[in-house]
Parts: sequence; structure tokens; C-alpha cells
Amino acid sequence: MDKRIAIIGAGISGLLSCKYVLEKGFTPVVFEADNGIGGVWTRTIETTKLQTPKQAYQFSDFPWPSSIHEEDSPTNKKSWTMFSPMPVALICFPTSNLTPKSLVSSMMERRTKRWIRGVSGVAMVSPSVLEENGAFQFKTHLNNQLRTEISSKQVYQAEFVILCVGRFSGLPKLPDFPINQGPEVFKGVVLHSMDYSAMEDASAAELIKGKRVAVVGNQKSGLDIAVECASANGAEHPCTLIYRTKHWSVPSFIVWGVPLALLYFNRFSELLLHKPGQGPFLALLAVLLSPLRWFFSKFVESYLRWTYPLRKYNMIPESSFLQAAFSSTFSIMPDKFYDKVEDGSLILKEAKRFGFCETGLLIEGESTPLQADVVIFATGYKGEEKLKNIFSSPTLQKRIVGSTTSTVPLYRECIHPRIPQLAVIGYSESLVNLYTSEMRCRWLSHLLEGSFKLPSIKEMEKDVLMWERCMKEYSGPYYRRSSIAILHIWYNDQLCKDMGYNPKRKKGFFAELFEPYGPIDYQNL
Repeated sequence: MDKRIAIIGAGISGLLSCKYVLEKGFTPVVFEADNGIGGVWTRTIETTKLQTPKQAYQFSDFPWPSSIHEEDSPTNKKSWTMFSPMPVALICFPTSNLTPKSLVSSMMERRTKRWIRGVSGVAMVSPSVLEENGAFQFKTHLNNQLRTEISSKQVYQAEFVILCVGRFSGLPKLPDFPINQGPEVFKGVVLHSMDYSAMEDASAAELIKGKRVAVVGNQKSGLDIAVECASANGAEHPCTLIYRTKHWSVPSFIVWGVPLALLYFNRFSELLLHKPGQGPFLALLAVLLSPLRWFFSKFVESYLRWTYPLRKYNMIPESSFLQAAFSSTFSIMPDKFYDKVEDGSLILKEAKRFGFCETGLLIEGESTPLQADVVIFATGYKGEEKLKNIFSSPTLQKRIVGSTTSTVPLYRECIHPRIPQLAVIGYSESLVNLYTSEMRCRWLSHLLEGSFKLPSIKEMEKDVLMWERCMKEYSGPYYRRSSIAILHIWYNDQLCKDMGYNPKRKKGFFAELFEPYGPIDYQNL
């Protein structure tokens, strides 16, 4: 087992990759361009919290410390029970200051020193190129500030490379602007949510205090930042949230007293959907149960219409909640979001297009500019471009991301059928990316060990196409997110079968059918 493995990225996926290949006897080297480990969790705004209950967002063999209780989050709901024999579980959404410490630092400290040295010793290495040959040549540039005794360039050779660069960092995505209406004409401050999140809490508070702030984008980061700005300045200097598309947001994972997990995250809920590689019986069952699939979506939507003044503020999304759940585009609503709207400290403004002027923003269809001192873009990242930039070969750059009308072609969301000796972990989405990344890293470590072999290229491409069709059917325009959110059990079943494990992890028929699956179910593979 002398295969040299290079892991690019020391976020959650990179650390998990390192852990599982170490367990199989390999000696990996982890390269990370940033100072520190933990990926996106190393830079979050002060009020950020998890988008999923803590029971779902944990490692299979390292649960949350008992010191993290329900009171750690201001929006926790009371305990809920599901069908027997499932025990009572708290729905707890820990905040950002708890997450890196609990999920990264504590977990790392309890692993081998060899692993931690491997990560910290190359913390400032920035990957730049992969050459197209039998045994990939992986070139890196070392940062002189960290390793002054080594030349500024070094070549590291590896037989296998694992890309864990993620898609929610690095390269901000900004809208296109009309000529002479870009950020350069604005006399205020313009930054991306990535830059705002990277600031110290005190510096971020100082930046927005007493300022007229406009936040562009209304998904997870945009909502959090907008509420933070509205809380800081009140109605005297209201924050304006500018959005193009409306998205569903939920107050918690309970609707009308029913946990969302019962509606979307168990085996029964997956029977309502057409699944890649399903047989004729399951296909027929999905057709027969389609009215129930529609009812579940409307059930959640009715609760959100009742809970929030969506109609009053023209915030009812055009898409169904089913589409939002499948594509991972729904979010947890920040506390008191609509209270801020009601008291005038947060203004909602729909705008398909806008540009800049010296004093603010020119909104299409409005004659008066929106006055602003600070504009924060929460408009996402160029995940595909970031993935492409790893490669120097134009052929591989084009091959890795596929066409503009397809998903990124990854078998099991890990292996590109036509790029050998390479895996991508953490690119496609799920409801809980940590949990999904751990399953993929386990699967990959078994593959590297030789526990199973990959199918032929044609078979892999056929499987990729089946998943793509499924994502297009249920995710609509968001299919390129490659989300497996509400088919995660079916997806994990494929990984378990490849590894030679029983995919049925529950005890009893009803438990297997109705209980949600989480990391602990795969603890003893």
C-alpha cells in the first residue's frame, strides 16, 4: 500500500478523505491554500447557524459533545418523537461559533498526530496544475512565509488525487452590469459575502454600523447578513434585501407539528419519487403515490404561508417546496426576519436587473436610485470554474465540468468516468454535506483498497445520465447543483452495496420504512 495520495483541500471533505485513506494504510498528503483547516466553517458571520439539526450534522463515530445543549440555539424547538421505537430527539441548530470547534478541532485532536501534522505542515500550499498522464503529476506552489527554507516551487507526484475544493468558496459569482453601471462607479463599499464573512466580528459590525446597506441575494447567506444588518441599524438606516428569485425558507424542521424528516427524509418518502436505476415495481409505485408527493409539498407550503406574511410581501416562490427540497435550495429562516420587515428595519425589493451609480443602485423600473453606503453580494460562487482551474490541460478542463446542459459527470458523485486516478469529494450537494461527504470518503477508501472495482466507462456514464435525468425532473433549473438531498438513502444504498455492506440499517420493518436515516445509522459498517 505505497500508493501516494494527494488530497487538495483541508475542509471537511479533505479531512474525512485523509482519515479514511489513513485507516486503509495509505499515506496521504493534504494541501490547503488557506491558513487553518475546516473549510467554509473557518469564516462565517457572527449569527450563522447550521441549516440542519445537529443529529444529522455530525460524524458517524464522533457525535456532538454533550456540552452542546438545546439552549445553545435561540430557535430550537422542543423535543419531538416519531414512530416507535425511535427515541426522542432534540432538534438543535448550533451556531457558527460552536461548529468549527466541535466538528473540526475536537475531532481532529482525537485523531492521530500524524494526520494533523500532514494537514498543518502544508497549510499554505496552493494547488495549481494536474498533468494528463498515467500517473498524474501534481504541482504545487509553496508559500514562502510558511516554508522559507524550501524553494518557491515544488513538484509532488502522486498516483491518485482527491479534489476536495468545494463549490462555496474561493471564486465569488457576481451579476453582469450595464456599461458604465458597474461597482467601479459607486463611491461606497462593495464586497462579496465571502469577504464579509472573513472579517472579524468587530470589524464587520463597524463596517455596517450606521450605514445604509443593500444585500443582494436571498438564500442562506443573504438572509443571515440582511438580518444582521437590520438588527445593527434598525429602521433609522434600514437594510435593503434585493432578490431576483423567491425561495422557500422554513422556521424549523417541524411543520404543522410534523417533522420534515417524516415527509422527505425516510425510505417511505423516497418511494414517492422516481429513482435512478429503479425497477418496474418501484416506478409504478412512484406513479401511484404521486398524489401523496403533491400533498406533502402543499402541506409544507400551506404551513409557510400561514407562518409568514408571504402574500403580503409578495414572497411566495413560483416553484414547489418539493423542488426546493430536492435541489437543496430551501433554508432555515433567520430569527425575527419578518419582524424586521414589519418594523421597517429590513426592506424587501425584487429586482431582475440593476446597476450602480455614485450614490447607490439603479433598480430597473424605478426612477429614483436606491441610496446605499455598503453593498454586499450574497450571490454564490463559481464552483465549476474553481474545479476547472485545478487543471492545466484544456481537455481536462472541459471534460471535468461536462456541457452547460448537463450535471458535472461524476459516477457516484465522486469519479469522472474519463479522468483516471482522480476523485472529487464534496462538489454535489445534499441536505447534510458533512454526512454525505463521509459516506463518499468511506466508499473511496474501499475503492483505493481494492475492495471493489469500478464498472466500465460506458456503464458509469449510463449511471451518471440516469441521475442527471432524475435531477432535471425534480430540481428544475437547479439541476446543476447535483443535489441528492431527498434521495440520500437510495444514494447511500448504492455506496453500501459497492462496499459489500447491508444497506438496510434499521431494526424492524416500520423503523426501516419510516425512521429518518442519519450518520449514526452507518456507524458500524
